[in-house]
Amino acid sequence: MTDATSYLQAYDEQLRTDAETPSALAVTRHGPLRLVTFAGGRGFVTYRDLGGADAEAVRALVAAAVEHFDADAEITRVEWKTRGHDRAPGLHDALVASGFEPGEPESIMIGPLTALAGLGDAPEGVTVRRVTTEADVRAMSAMVDEAFGEAVDARMADALLSRLARGDGMELWVAEVDGRMVCGGRLEPVPGTDFVGIWGGATLEAYRHRGIYRALTAARARSALAQGKALVHSDSTDDSRPILERSGLVAVSTTTPYDRTR
Repeated sequence: MTDATSYLQAYDEQLRTDAETPSALAVTRHGPLRLVTFAGGRGFVTYRDLGGADAEAVRALVAAAVEHFDADAEITRVEWKTRGHDRAPGLHDALVASGFEPGEPESIMIGPLTALAGLGDAPEGVTVRRVTTEADVRAMSAMVDEAFGEAVDARMADALLSRLARGDGMELWVAEVDGRMVCGGRLEPVPGTDFVGIWGGATLEAYRHRGIYRALTAARARSALAQGKALVHSDSTDDSRPILERSGLVAVSTTTPYDRTR
């Protein structure tokens, strides 16, 4: 098998299980669906596959997911995570008809952690470190929101702090210039698998193209290697994909989030 084929097989078998959502507050099964509740009023829908469902059955699955989350007054937003290699007839139309809006497709990238660990050290004047205190976590979360061009959402910081308190293995890393956080991201080891996830990487626009994101990625990869992990996966935007490809990661599929808010 090619690297892309074997990596995609490992992704489907090892990651599209409960290992995908270690920080879940609750998981309800409905047929092939895993309906996940996270802290901060966030719902999430994922699955290994849709079990060969036809378009009518897919519409019924979407309706069941909507009913499930609408019954919980605490849930204000739901993400349905689609994958480009799935057989899911009529899913786009069913989601849109139920109030979901598609986001930008991202590439599912997989490869050896050793490739990322060699990306390089921090450029001169840049400090890369792991953060754990409430003040640092809130500052990091606000910076990432700014980097993505979004309004600061305190609920995300609350959710990150809740996860740190539970000790589910997540690590938060930042890069700083003159004491200012300019880049940040998460490291998420996946228990019981060969994988670690690298997520949430974002750099303030004024500090891009300086090697800062590469250094942050390398630091996270070295931390994961020290934990005995071998493979890394990430959903990458067009900005970060070239960096990962140059480091030996392979695009094995795509993922598109569909979001519904109330």
